[in-house]
This record gives sequence, C-alpha cells and structure tokens, in this order.
Amino acid sequence: MATDVTVLGAGNTGFAVAANLTLAGHSVTLAELPAFPEAIAPVRDSQTIELLGVAHTGAARITDDLAAAAAASDTLMVIVPAYGHAPWARALAPHLRDRHTVTLMPGTLGALEVARILRAAGAPPIPVAETDTAPYVCRKTGPAEATIWGVVPHLGLGVFPATSTRRVHAALEQFFPGIVPLPDVFACGLGAMNPVVHPPGVLLNAGRIERSRGEFYFYDEGVTPGVVDAIMALDGERRAVAAALGHQLPDAAQAFHAAGFGPQADPPDLWATINGSRMLTALKAPGQLDTRWLSEDVPYGLRAWSGLGAALNVPTPVIDAVITLGLTVLHEPLDTNRRTLADLGLEGMDRERMLDYVRAEA
Repeated sequence: MATDVTVLGAGNTGFAVAANLTLAGHSVTLAELPAFPEAIAPVRDSQTIELLGVAHTGAARITDDLAAAAAASDTLMVIVPAYGHAPWARALAPHLRDRHTVTLMPGTLGALEVARILRAAGAPPIPVAETDTAPYVCRKTGPAEATIWGVVPHLGLGVFPATSTRRVHAALEQFFPGIVPLPDVFACGLGAMNPVVHPPGVLLNAGRIERSRGEFYFYDEGVTPGVVDAIMALDGERRAVAAALGHQLPDAAQAFHAAGFGPQADPPDLWATINGSRMLTALKAPGQLDTRWLSEDVPYGLRAWSGLGAALNVPTPVIDAVITLGLTVLHEPLDTNRRTLADLGLEGMDRERMLDYVRAEA
C-alpha cells in the first residue's frame, strides 16, 4: 500500500531510499538541513533523482523547510552519518507531534541519544527507532544520481521504548518488507556491523588506502584472512557486551549472512561470506584515512560499545586498541568520545536500570 514518508538527509543512502521508495509508488519528501543547501541544489528544480542499478528515476519533493518535511508524513527516516543525528534531533524537535515516529538508518545506539535530545527540547515522547544497517549497499554517484548495488533483505529494528516496537515496525514494514523487530535498542545497536568491520579493515589497509587513494576493492582485496582475525577478535568483545545485557547475538560471519550480504559457510566464516558477496565485493575502499569509516565508527560506534563494556565490567581490550589507533590516525585526542553514556541517557545506571529504561520508559 502506497503511503507518505519523509527521508531526512540527502547523502548516499538518503538519495537512494528516496528514489527507490518513489519508484515503489510511495509519496516521498526528501529534506536536508538548511546548512547544507549544496546537497539538494542539483535536484531542487527537477525534483528527480537518477537511480542506477535497479531502476531509472525517482521523483521526490525536495525541501529544506523542516516544518514542511515533518508535516508531510508521520514516518520520519533520518538517514545520515552518526555525527548528523544530534543536529537533526535539535532541528526536528520543534516540529514533532505525537503522531510521528523517527527512525535512524542505521543508528548504532543513536536512538537513545536522539530521544534524550528530543525530550530535553520539550518534544512529545514519540518512539525513536534505529536499524542495524542501511537498507541498501549504495553510493551517491553524481550530484543528482545514486547507484544501488544491492538491497539488504533483513534489517534489524530496535525501538525506544521497546513497548512501541509494534507501532514502528508496522509503519516501516511497508517500505522495507524484510525488517525484523528486535527485543530492544541494545540488541540493535550492538548488532551493527559497520564498527566491527570498517575500523580494523581501514587501519590494517592504511598504507594501501593512502598509496592508491582507495583504488582497490575494500572487501574483495582488503578483508583478507589475517584482517578477518582482527575483526573477529573485536567482534567477540562486542558480543560479550551484548551478552551482559542478556542478548546472545550472532557473530559477524553469521550476521553478514543473515542480513543477506553473502553465503553461509560451514562452519561460519566471515572471509568466505564476504568474498562470496556480489554486493560487498563491488565496493571500493575510501579514498583517504579521514573517512566516516573511522570518524563515525570509532568515536560514535566503538566508543559507545566500550563505554557500555566499562559500565558492565566487560573488558574490551581489542576495541580499545582500535579506538586508540583510529583516533591517532585521525589526529584526534585519545579521549575523544562523541557517544558517551551521558549522551545516551545511561550515565550512572546499572544493568537492570539500563534494561528497564530502554524497554519500558514512557
């Protein structure tokens, strides 16, 4: 059934989602913050995004009027990097009503940060959700163009509070039929794969990224068995933090297969899954080390997991080592942390209070 939806953020995935949902027959509004007019300038007049890979063009209403964007739909999708979550939350707060839901795609626990900001700003206590990955493997390949190499068939969905999961799932399922509700935002945020794979993969390929300026295939050539060993060590710590919160999450190899990225090996093997993935092996590496694969996934993703580990008495030495190396490469102070427990509204909570908060807080 066709319906209205608002996509907030005109980057790689925002462009692709807006175009693809339009082609599916939905009425889409694509909005960008007024501070970034260049993102929507190429499509403001034509209202049309060229979509390669799976279709041709998708028309959407293009705007930087946030009041109009919020009014256009009850379902708001914030599809931006983690460092855009807080600015979008502050910008949206005055325009939100009880009828709205907000979903970060993906979130990496950002739903908790956005909910805290909205409440502090006096917005109504609407559900704030997140997915564990983006819905497509895609890139913005031109000023008015996006390319989708693959569709992720199974998105995980975490909702804050968890008591609103059914409401948000019903709103999103018509746009993403394979979306799967998870017990809470911890299961979703700790199920994200970008912070697991990107930082160790970039750091262990740092010389090649700088020398070739990204002219090689990151997953196909850069995620070798040795790199996978480092990824899986980090992954084990992620799963230990999740287990301390009562969630037995699949390992990275199983998660990549379950999300539809590649085939399952027996026993599960991340290298075999990635190298058998048509979607992932088509992607080139970033062109420099100062990329969101570090600047987003380290101070937002890994830092949040490390902070939870410390609060739950779960050691995270590999995660912490990758954080140190990542911040060093980025020339950031080693104490840089942009998604603290205070940001998430969890400061001072023990395990039971955290779980009560994310599952039942009104």
